[in-house]
Amino acid sequence: MTHPTTDQPAPRPSGAIVPVLAFAGIVVAVMQTLLVPVIKDLPQLLHTAPSNATWVLTSTLLSGAVATPIMGRLGDLYGKRRMLLTSLAVMVVGALVSAVTSALLPMIVGRTLQGFAMGAIPLGIGLMRDMLPRERLGSAMALMSSSIGVGGGLALPAAALVAEHTNWHALFYGSAGLGALSIALTLLAVPESPMRAKGSFDLLGALGLSAGLVLLLLPITKGSDWGWSSGTTLGMFAASVVVLLLWGVLELRVSAPLVDLRTTARREVLLTNLASIMVGVSFYVVSLVLPQLLQLPTATGYGLGQSMVVAGLCVAPLGLTMMFTAPVYARLSARYGPKVTLIIGLLVIALGYGGGLGLMDAAWQTVVTSVVLGAGIGLAYSSLPALIVGAVPASETGAANGLNTLMRSIGTSVSSAVIGMVLANTANHVQGLAIPTMHGFRVSFLIATAAVALGLLLALFLPGRRPAARPQLRASSEEDANLERAEEVLRGFRGRVLAADGAPVARAKVTLIDRRGRQAGATLTEEDGSYTLAVPAEGPYVLAARAAGHAPVASSATHSGDDRPVDLDLSLPGEPVPVAEV
Repeated sequence: MTHPTTDQPAPRPSGAIVPVLAFAGIVVAVMQTLLVPVIKDLPQLLHTAPSNATWVLTSTLLSGAVATPIMGRLGDLYGKRRMLLTSLAVMVVGALVSAVTSALLPMIVGRTLQGFAMGAIPLGIGLMRDMLPRERLGSAMALMSSSIGVGGGLALPAAALVAEHTNWHALFYGSAGLGALSIALTLLAVPESPMRAKGSFDLLGALGLSAGLVLLLLPITKGSDWGWSSGTTLGMFAASVVVLLLWGVLELRVSAPLVDLRTTARREVLLTNLASIMVGVSFYVVSLVLPQLLQLPTATGYGLGQSMVVAGLCVAPLGLTMMFTAPVYARLSARYGPKVTLIIGLLVIALGYGGGLGLMDAAWQTVVTSVVLGAGIGLAYSSLPALIVGAVPASETGAANGLNTLMRSIGTSVSSAVIGMVLANTANHVQGLAIPTMHGFRVSFLIATAAVALGLLLALFLPGRRPAARPQLRASSEEDANLERAEEVLRGFRGRVLAADGAPVARAKVTLIDRRGRQAGATLTEEDGSYTLAVPAEGPYVLAARAAGHAPVASSATHSGDDRPVDLDLSLPGEPVPVAEV
């Protein structure tokens, strides 16, 4: 069992924390699509067979999937900022390794290190939850979550421009420079969160999860090359099931698991993660289809004959629209809650793919499709961390969001494999070249629509807004925050933290712990020593308070729906404060 702790009050974050963390998310997301413009030329550039060249992309995907939940857990234990900087540093090293080689093996090593940085996104979301006031949290997490799509969308035209006019190794030098800039900005603008989960790192669990993910994702990404019915593919799928089942049994038995499967099995967490897979599938389809359609020659009768750079620019609105939907999400979520916002996002995605079936005849039509899909995917991606954060203790946000990000990666992996197979099986073969057909593109859009429909069904079964839901995820303005704070008094604990002389203690950390020993909430006291804490349900709790220069104190209290204050007196070190049950 892990228990949340903090040795000092949270420092006040600067106004730059949100753009700096979002920039870090965009930088690491760039790694996923960095080589898409030169993917067809990789065998020649690396002097290897096409089947070997695909490992340059597969290695990044696998390392990102493995690193995401692991770095999230390490961040919960040892500091999210520290692990964020570590992720970025590893990415920079990987980019420099790739920049100085044209050999296959060193390139795979470098790309593996670059994928390791994907853990930065859930770490950034965790830092935002720990550091930001509630009125800024909704839109900030939305922007951080959308950075996956923003980075991927913006990387396409930028990478195409670089690859078309310079040596392709400049892609890696540029990404290393962006990573170094992100490290410098993080050091300057992002303080470390004081929130920690006590316990040790589950090394055996990390190894088991890594092995299970590699065994699962490797045949998904390489199945088209190996054959879906081959012994290698089926054997690895079977092995992944066995390894992940054994890993699950292990995680249920250890006291400090890498992933708390009991929390993950909660309806809101489980359904959100499953819906995330569907959103990941829908996001990647447009990234695979539209660039190919735009670059196919007009002689095919349906290709749009655009250059690599123009094709990237036509798809770029996908990422830009995702970025600009963050404030829209904050308003919608503040009014209706993240569940409704997720449903709206999925409906907009369905509209984009449905309309896109008839909008493939001109470059401007692909721009319209990109804008609509970007808005829908942006709303959906923005809703996911709010749903996760609202359902797990604060000390587990890094690991929980890491697992959610992993689910999106699994979605994109499945999408890549399935759409690749569809386009290959429907292609026309001309002089030994496989040319995708319009039929294949439309079938791909229909598959994305089906994934969205399944995601919508899952979202409908998510719990709705309840009176005791965590309000900090929905406030989008100071006025909303004040209203939410007033409502908390009626549905949680309130009181004051006092020093030995009876003086109020400002910015003391007050933590709410449930009967299972898990954190159910945390806050800092106001200047007058007052605090309010929402409760997820009625029942017994422990209220713990600590502040610099004072001895910590813990007190038991029961919430039964009425409104009686609970004061915490730091003048009694080591002893519970006798309080009336609430």
